[in-house]
Amino acid sequence: MEVQNLSTYNEFKTVGVSNIKKQIILTDSKRGYKNYINSLIYRYNKKNLYLPHFLITKDGEVFQFIEPESYTNYMDNEDVNRFGIIISLENYNWLKKNPLEDTYVNWIGDIYKQKAYEKKWRDHFFWDPYTDVQLEKLSLLITELCEKFNIPKKCLGNNVKHDDVEYFKGVVTRSNYDFIYKDVNPSFNFKRLEELLENE
Repeated sequence: MEVQNLSTYNEFKTVGVSNIKKQIILTDSKRGYKNYINSLIYRYNKKNLYLPHFLITKDGEVFQFIEPESYTNYMDNEDVNRFGIIISLENYNWLKKNPLEDTYVNWIGDIYKQKAYEKKWRDHFFWDPYTDVQLEKLSLLITELCEKFNIPKKCLGNNVKHDDVEYFKGVVTRSNYDFIYKDVNPSFNFKRLEELLENE
């Protein structure tokens, strides 16, 4: 699978290195991928310590920011960061409908003109859907990482909060960790991802 390694062009900072990985944690970019990449590069005076390992765009492009063995402060728990691999999906996450036109905006005011997924969840009603090609590339990336780091190729299979989720070995979402997180959002097709993983 083709991966664009952005660490060769940018001096991304990391906190440490761990060759032991137990989890793959799925998150959202919460904006378009170009703006997201720029935010990762330029935030904190180019010393951003809140980096995912990978980003998968809606068109299926895969970007790598840091080596999977490295880790940053992306999550609040140092052990979760040390033993986790963060994959971010290009996605606006929750949306707010413009009452006078057929568009939506995300949390920073970016206009979204596509069809939104509707479901009441964690105090929001409209969500940016993921694409089929994103799930296909995600399954390929998960398979590669699971094989490399001996992570069980199984998925928790939902986006609700779970007690002791940090002890689960496999694929989880950031929303499994706390109610405050809304990624991945309700439009994510866990059943399809599990089918793809079974067939890899």
